[in-house]
Amino acid sequence: MSATLQELLAQRAAIEKQIASAQREEREGALTKIRALMTEYGLTPADLAAKPGTARAAGGTPSRSTGKVAPKFRNAATGETWTGRGLQPKWLKSALEGGAKLEDFAIQA
Repeated sequence: MSATLQELLAQRAAIEKQIASAQREEREGALTKIRALMTEYGLTPADLAAKPGTARAAGGTPSRSTGKVAPKFRNAATGETWTGRGLQPKWLKSALEGGAKLEDFAIQA
């Protein structure tokens, strides 16, 4: 028995309504779960927008840039400095290869 085009279109419309209804119900259920978890853990929409691993995502205050970092090492001969962050500068690397110790270049506070 072959269904007519009109019957098939009617079936499709009914199925699309069922799909839309099921999607709406699942979405509402998901939102209910999310709201409950947010209440349970004291989360806000801002916490959801924060990147994982940041202070705000961890529930703390957002970190602020403090500007320049004070140098921790100085070449007494040239006055060049290094903060201790990133790659070691050439002057320090060559001095260390020559037998010097990192502590020899430490800036005393």
